[in-house]
Amino acid sequence: MINYVELVIALCIAILGTFLLTYPVKWFAIKIDAVDRPNQRKIHKKVMPRLGGLAIFLGAFLGVLYLRPEHDYLPEIWIGAIVILITGAIDDKYTISPVVKLTGQFVATSFLVSSGLFIDRITLPFFGVVELGLLSVIVTVVWVIGITNAINLIDGLDGLASGVTTIALISIFIMSIIDMQWIVTVLCIAMIGANIGFLFHNFHPAKIYMGDSGSNFLGFMIAVISMLGLFKNLTFFSFIVPIIVLAVPIFDTLFAIYRRAINNESIMQADNKHVHYQLLKAGFSHRKTVLIIYMFSALFGMLAILFSNASMSTLLIVFGFVILLLHLFAEVSGTVGSGRKPMISTLDKIFRGKRRTQ
Repeated sequence: MINYVELVIALCIAILGTFLLTYPVKWFAIKIDAVDRPNQRKIHKKVMPRLGGLAIFLGAFLGVLYLRPEHDYLPEIWIGAIVILITGAIDDKYTISPVVKLTGQFVATSFLVSSGLFIDRITLPFFGVVELGLLSVIVTVVWVIGITNAINLIDGLDGLASGVTTIALISIFIMSIIDMQWIVTVLCIAMIGANIGFLFHNFHPAKIYMGDSGSNFLGFMIAVISMLGLFKNLTFFSFIVPIIVLAVPIFDTLFAIYRRAINNESIMQADNKHVHYQLLKAGFSHRKTVLIIYMFSALFGMLAILFSNASMSTLLIVFGFVILLLHLFAEVSGTVGSGRKPMISTLDKIFRGKRRTQ
C-alpha cells in the first residue's frame, strides 16, 4: 500500500537536497571551468556554470534512499544513471564528440538490457499483447537513447528541460498511483522533487545550467520510468501513452532530424531552430516561451492520463484531441505556417502582455 506521508517526506528531501547541493555544485563548476560560454547560436550573454545535473542526481538519490524501495532492476538503473551522469559531466567540462556521448548512452542502456529490463511487448486493440521477441532489445535501445537525446535537445532555455520533464513525471506519477506501481511512484516523486529544487536556481534568469549531465540524466530516468510503468500497462494502445506524455520533446527531436536531413546537414549538428527558438523569433519573451511550452506539455500529460484509462469507445475521441493539439503545437512552433499568426495572437491574449524579443 502506498504511504502518502512517506512520499511527501521524500519529495521534500529531494527538493531541499537539490536546492542546497546546487550551491557547492555551482562553485565546483566555476572552479574547474565547466562553464557554458556565449556564442552565435546561444542566447545567453554571460558565462554560466554547468554541471547542475550533479545536484539533480544527488537530490533524487536522497529521495529514493529515504524510501528504500526494493526492486530487481534498481542496481542496474543506478549504474546506468551514473554512466550517463559521468558522460554528461565530461561533456560539460570538455565538450566531447557526439559519437563518444552516444557510446556512453549505449553502455548505460546495456546495463538495463543485461538486467532484463527492456520493452518486451506492446498492447494493440483487437490484437492484444504483441511480443516483440528479438526486436525488444533494439526497441529498448532506440527508446532510451532517443528520449535521452530528446530531453537534451529541448534544454535550450532557462528552466525548460526541468519543467517539461517535471510535468511529464507528474503525469506518470498520477498513472502509477492509479495502477499501484510502487517503484514507478517512488522514482517519479524523487525526480519531481529534484527538478523542483533545481528550478529555484535554473528558472529565468538562471544562475546555473543543468548541462548535459542534467539533461541526459533526466532523459535516461524518464525513459526508464516509462519502461517500468507505462509500457508494462496492458490497456489498449499502452505503447502510445509514453509517446503522448513526451510529445513535446519527441516532436522537437523528430522535426530537428527531418529539418537537418532535407537540408543535407548532420543530424548531430546543433542549431538554433528548435521549437523554443522559433517562439523567441516570433517575439515571445524568454519566460513566456518557457511557459507556453509548459502549457502544451501539461495538456499532453492530461491527455495521456485520459488515454491510459479510456475505454475503447472513448479512445478515438481522446486520440483526436491529441492530433489536434499536435497540429496547434506545430503551428505555434512554426513547423506549419497556415495558422501561425492567429495562433500567436491567441497566445498573446492568454499570456496577457506585450511581446518582446530577448
